[in-house]
Amino acid sequence: MTENLLQFRIGSAIYPPERPAIIAHSCNDIGAWGAGFSGFLSKRWPLTETRYRGWHQCQLGFRLGAVQFVHVDNSLWIANLIAQHGIGSRTSARIQYEALQKALTTTTNFALEAQASVHMPRIGCGFGGGEWSRVEQILTQTLLASSIPVFVYDLRPEIKAAYR
Repeated sequence: MTENLLQFRIGSAIYPPERPAIIAHSCNDIGAWGAGFSGFLSKRWPLTETRYRGWHQCQLGFRLGAVQFVHVDNSLWIANLIAQHGIGSRTSARIQYEALQKALTTTTNFALEAQASVHMPRIGCGFGGGEWSRVEQILTQTLLASSIPVFVYDLRPEIKAAYR
């Protein structure tokens, strides 16, 4: 059942063809922004960075497992999922799976209310260092269990090079 709701695409999650839509990505818990997917979001919608940095600065609810929804277009939201602890070099994954589960549960509720599909890169698996099999299991327990269509995007190699 959930297999039909989870689809993989080549391209960028920044341009979801379906609307209403939520673009979800994992963020760190220290207020750093601009590396990887967040940098692409800032170029398209500078408001996403402004809102994230403002949220971090005021600290109101800014913690692992929290989500900030930024309305960027007529039926399009960015979900800043606080699911990564710190940044920089690491000896273990920075993604915090429990925080990701909590953030995706909140995103599930928002998506149900907005009747939106969810679009994302392989969240937590780039700079977060997570394992896709674990992230996919969390997607299955949250968004997919509520019959929300999820589209996961893998970049073409020439675009992926721009992330680094």
